[in-house]
Amino acid sequence: MGIKIKRLLIANRGEIAVRIIRACRELGIETVQVFSEADRDSLAAKMADRAVCIGGPKPQDSYLQPRRILAAASALEVDAIHPGYGFLSENADFADLVEAEGFIFVGPTGASIRAMGDKAMARKLAEEAGVPTTPGSKGVITDAVAAAEIAETIGYPVLLKASAGGGGRGMRVVQDRSSIEKSFLEASREATVAFGNGAMYLEKFLTNIRHIEIQVLGDGKNVLHLGERDCSTQRRNQKLIEESPSPVLSATLRAKIGEAAVRLCRHVHYRSAGTIECILDPASESFYFMEMNTRIQVEHPVTEMVSGIDLVKAQIRIASGEEIEVLQSEVRLNGHAIECRINAEDPTQDFQPKPGRIQRYSPPGGIGVRMDSHLFSGYVVPPYYDSLLGKVICWGETREEAIARMRRALHELEIDGVHTTREFHFDLIGSADFAEAKIHTRYIQDTYLPSKSKSL
Repeated sequence: MGIKIKRLLIANRGEIAVRIIRACRELGIETVQVFSEADRDSLAAKMADRAVCIGGPKPQDSYLQPRRILAAASALEVDAIHPGYGFLSENADFADLVEAEGFIFVGPTGASIRAMGDKAMARKLAEEAGVPTTPGSKGVITDAVAAAEIAETIGYPVLLKASAGGGGRGMRVVQDRSSIEKSFLEASREATVAFGNGAMYLEKFLTNIRHIEIQVLGDGKNVLHLGERDCSTQRRNQKLIEESPSPVLSATLRAKIGEAAVRLCRHVHYRSAGTIECILDPASESFYFMEMNTRIQVEHPVTEMVSGIDLVKAQIRIASGEEIEVLQSEVRLNGHAIECRINAEDPTQDFQPKPGRIQRYSPPGGIGVRMDSHLFSGYVVPPYYDSLLGKVICWGETREEAIARMRRALHELEIDGVHTTREFHFDLIGSADFAEAKIHTRYIQDTYLPSKSKSL
């Protein structure tokens, strides 16, 4: 069956825009890149078949303007719009609007985004599908009094999370009754600013946990999972390193988590690529549903490297009306892959963003090495967006080989002109704790960084 999408608009920027353009070129699809004034000279704007400016440098003046994006789509007669990640990618109203205007939205339906994007609703759906969830509120909580009552029932510490949020914003760990009111108000305000919704939900806070996520593909009827990614290497709820498979899952537990993810996606008739995120308690080998991301993930290349399946192409094919023809029994996951996110940040100054001009850029190469980036020598990193410069992804037949290859690739990578997290990753990947998989979601801020500070 041929792809019915002939021209696609990319409503995003940076490395994911470049990634989508490359997938479209292989599929024979023309691309239209929208860009802000700050991204006029970006690699994505240069690579696309057509490029059009939709506003000022700030996201709220360009990439967060649905009507400007749709005006560009109409003027250039595109068939489909790919939202990438971030910006409007999980905005249910935008997905509905795209479809209402006669374009194909390369992603799930607005109804799915709405249901799974609301964390309280997603928890309810997970429970209906028989997927374990952490003890917590049954729905959203709108005041600190209700939060305190639930916390007393399930016991401290607890975790307050924005119902409509993600990326660590609108999130607070509360250790005791004395701080829950202040934490609730702070988190709710932060969520209101970030997501336009201050509703919260509360769950039991588990310590020394690992963050495991399952990559899924659905076409509305059939659902497939492509194994897990271990995203436990985080700092303040922001992922730094991801790998697949997880070094701590048994075959039995791996099968259980994969089956649970598929069961939930079937329950909501999910269409497109998505990710089921779970908390894993290694001590008890218990896992709990946390949330679903109804979009392509930053770390999707890790899964591509072990599965051999192009997830962006799969998204486009599904949006075009094709069914998933691969059976779960036919999925073959080979070797081990690791991704390091390279950001324009200074680790010695509490990871403060450091935009500026790239004086020299030389990516790593060689067998098993992939670099997804929008950089080039002379590129000016703007101060208006996320600090991600690119991702180094390395594959090996074993985890040990993948680690060694990543160390080699990071050694080769050259980005001059701005501070980056390259050296931080090089040291962390080479540490004994990482080699022995002694990582949990608070390891970086509670153990690794304090130990580095003491050694200075």
